[in-house]
Amino acid sequence: MNKLFGLIGKNISYSFSKKYFTEKFEKEQLNDCSYENFDLSAISQFPKLLRENPTLFGLNITIPYKEKVIPYLDNLSEKAQKIGAVNCIKFTKKGKLKGYNTDYYGFKKSILPLLQPHHQKALILGTGGASKAVAFALEELGILYTFVSKSKKENALDYKYINATTFDNYQLIINCTPLGTHPNIEECPPIPYDYFTPEHIAYDLIYNPEETLFLKQAKSKGAVTKNGHEMLVLQAERGWKIWNKIYNSLLDKTDSVV
Repeated sequence: MNKLFGLIGKNISYSFSKKYFTEKFEKEQLNDCSYENFDLSAISQFPKLLRENPTLFGLNITIPYKEKVIPYLDNLSEKAQKIGAVNCIKFTKKGKLKGYNTDYYGFKKSILPLLQPHHQKALILGTGGASKAVAFALEELGILYTFVSKSKKENALDYKYINATTFDNYQLIINCTPLGTHPNIEECPPIPYDYFTPEHIAYDLIYNPEETLFLKQAKSKGAVTKNGHEMLVLQAERGWKIWNKIYNSLLDKTDSVV
């Protein structure tokens, strides 16, 4: 029986996942596996998607449904529950849907080699599902963080209050918004880029384009920069381990996916 995997999101024709898994299945000669994009205009279409695709074996979730999909799931992994966002769904033997978060893992592993002792505090630009995963990873790394939001939210800083003092106090700036994603490559978060220095890291979860305007402007001031491609690869492989029993059996017990 064909094992169908896929990505749920909105306006996802640009997606990394379909190309990545299609090539992975071909390379590993997994001829009974295929991967498709499922572009939903609303999360309420999710149950219909499940009914129409009975061979679904696993799903990835992207913007804007990482939080909205949770009520449709039967249970969550411990970390997904703590994070409050899901980007990976496993279909169990009993037909139940279990949600996981592998975004936090991908971000944590990819940011770790860049960190220096002075990187003690981070600004997280955005408050969506991806930002929650980033926040969880930062907690595990012992890095304090503050969310930044374009709308008034409790425990979030308004963009208009970011200044030179902010950059003195926060040495890690992480873009978790979609601003700058292809084709809108002239967009970027509204922060004062002149205050970036070589002591700062600018990390953008966006991978297309390879260098966003956010990264270009930070780099011009000497900041260390990184895009989200490695994070995506890491979270994708983590998701594959969750989906595939053979890969699950190879996981180290000290590096649990739950």
